[in-house]
Amino acid sequence: MLLCCGEALIDMIPTPTASGQEGYVPHVGGAVFNTAIALGRLGVQTGMLTGLSSDLFGQQLTASLHANHVDTSLVVTSDRPTTLAFVQLTDGHASYLFYDENSAGRMLDRADMPPLPGEVSTLYFGGISLVFEPGAEAYAALLKREAAARVVMLDPNIRPGFIRDIRRYRDRLDRMIALSDIVKVSDEDLNWIYPGPQSLFEKLEFVRQAGPPVVILTRSGAGATAFLKDGTEVSVPVDRVDVVDTIGAGDTFNAGVLAKLAELGLLIKGSLAAIDPDRMRDALRFGARVAAITVSRAGANPPWRHEL
Repeated sequence: MLLCCGEALIDMIPTPTASGQEGYVPHVGGAVFNTAIALGRLGVQTGMLTGLSSDLFGQQLTASLHANHVDTSLVVTSDRPTTLAFVQLTDGHASYLFYDENSAGRMLDRADMPPLPGEVSTLYFGGISLVFEPGAEAYAALLKREAAARVVMLDPNIRPGFIRDIRRYRDRLDRMIALSDIVKVSDEDLNWIYPGPQSLFEKLEFVRQAGPPVVILTRSGAGATAFLKDGTEVSVPVDRVDVVDTIGAGDTFNAGVLAKLAELGLLIKGSLAAIDPDRMRDALRFGARVAAITVSRAGANPPWRHEL
């Protein structure tokens, strides 16, 4: 089972009302939640470890996980509120305003992290759950506890506006990168992590030297490149589609990559250090394919397996 560890929240999407004024409609979301949903729709055995509220929004999130075949047995439920993210769309690109104080997800503690069943082969981390403490440190502790025996994929998906203590965040990110098997970064992520004058590929080398056997760089319309442990580079273009919006694009790409690696039997600790370029290319292509479908329709709405 692939276990997605991180935020599940409600995206408040602007929507015209009958009176003509703009209102907000609650939609399930969150970067890690989106990846879990995409994996479930692709037919991969998937679970989620997160903090969910018992409030009406938490119930909405739980119902969506069940409807998309995501196991919730490791979810930590409390009566704290659900995180809300008010979305602003500009030319199809989303920006967010978060309400997260004392939320069910943010207030997870190390002691809340349950023992994992043996069927969990892979852990996925990312998003704003790596920013807000104490939850962020709880996830970092879980990664450290489990990394020796399970494959770990990390996508920081950095939101600079939410990071208050840059030093603490950088330290946590460095610790998590060093223990990961796959690190996916966008060009924007990379320029934030290493703000110096070096080229993207020089900065990416810093990530590789930290230890991950596979590092994936995405560059929006320029496609994705994977850098393997032996230095081999594998690139794929994006699938050209009419873009409605980019909500959930990267999250779905990650799900596609993980789904294909699982299908190929490569989500076994140690296997990724020796992955051959053709199989890596297959995983990147599948990720690009499912992401293209997501951006061709409104919201984070990844494809089901039968749609492929």
